[in-house]
Amino acid sequence: MVQIMIKKIIKKAAGIVMAAVTVCNIPVMAYASVEEGTENSGNGDNVIITESDKPYLALGADLTADEQHKVLEYMGIEAADFDQYDVVYVSNAEEHKYLDAYVPKEKIGTRALSSVVVSLAGEGDGLKVSTYNINYCTAGMYKNALATAGVQDANVIVAGPFAISGTAALVGTLEAYEQITGELLDEDIVDAAMDELVTTGELEQSIDGDSEDIEAMIADIKGRMAEGKLDTKEQIEDAIDEYAKKYDLEISAEDRQKIIDLVEKLKTLDLDWDSIKNQASAWADKLQDALNSEGFGTKVKNFFQKIVDWFKSLFN
Repeated sequence: MVQIMIKKIIKKAAGIVMAAVTVCNIPVMAYASVEEGTENSGNGDNVIITESDKPYLALGADLTADEQHKVLEYMGIEAADFDQYDVVYVSNAEEHKYLDAYVPKEKIGTRALSSVVVSLAGEGDGLKVSTYNINYCTAGMYKNALATAGVQDANVIVAGPFAISGTAALVGTLEAYEQITGELLDEDIVDAAMDELVTTGELEQSIDGDSEDIEAMIADIKGRMAEGKLDTKEQIEDAIDEYAKKYDLEISAEDRQKIIDLVEKLKTLDLDWDSIKNQASAWADKLQDALNSEGFGTKVKNFFQKIVDWFKSLFN
């Protein structure tokens, strides 16, 4: 409850700052709206993968030499060592095969650019994801979708040569995971993971709330489903209400139906429920860590002090 209250205060304060900036005609670019062709910094878990981890690379087949070099830099791979890695190439046709049902064709485009490097982690280490130049899919979105596909313990770095949505990167991640484990993933489950990735992205665009809260809500709903407690539509709706309240999210009728449709699809599949429960548990642990953090109150205090100082500067 304390965390929700603080988030509400911060959200309102941020709104005041944005309004003031608009009045003063100071140009602002929203952090999540990076234009294609620009670059943005990394996000996620600060994953580091080395050659000794025996990773698999899945590169966009249409990268130019310069673009490939840029992507490898983000992944921490020296171009001179490239031939030491196992590599698969993801084509634009493959991207369309898995995404056309959920993403407009023009958004997928005609070039395969999204690239990933994947390595297996130790048992129980969970999923860790870092992204570079990905301006639509978050690390949390990838984690939830990968858990649905049955991926449990893995390190993943997703990178684009410049800012791109990253929706197609899930195709490469799953292909690399298949190569590294030698296990083929069920195509219906891969389709569901794609659906989940895109649906979560749409929810983050339409729901007023932190992206991590929306991702945690989806993980919690899937965790409830893994426990066999979402057998009816009424139970699904009750779970949506419960977790929307938990994360202080206002869910529209349209968004509610999207979640219901996703849950109904997942219920028909033979999923790795341990993977899904583990991911839900990871979100719960992350929330608890935030609440227990000794520096949490200090960070909030410093945030407000910066706002006060900024307002003072406007009139000096």
